[in-house]
Amino acid sequence: MSEQEQKIRIVQETVCGKEITLAHVISGPSPIIYRKLGLDPSIDYHNAAIGIMDMTPPESAIIASDIAVKSGDIYLGFADRFTGTLIITGQIEAVTSAIQEVISYFNGELGYVSCPITKR
Repeated sequence: MSEQEQKIRIVQETVCGKEITLAHVISGPSPIIYRKLGLDPSIDYHNAAIGIMDMTPPESAIIASDIAVKSGDIYLGFADRFTGTLIITGQIEAVTSAIQEVISYFNGELGYVSCPITKR
């Protein structure tokens, strides 16, 4: 076989379903993570958390960001309506609660399927 025949091409695409594919809480992240993500580094890192969510359709991030901000004392770090990514920061309990609120609404009211919330 020639080198050209041995190459494999992989194409990935998302099929737009109604789902939350990632819901993760990073407890007590290092300050470098905040800086690399362009988030506000002037908070208490030891009691803080970063919440990350990914959803389809990607415009769902707009609704999720509204629910998260209204759910408690969290900071909206990033919401992207083109990729469906949402990043929030705040105290561990507030971030966890905000993600739970988003998942609860999306499952109950909008009929989304969601993954479990993971923590580290």
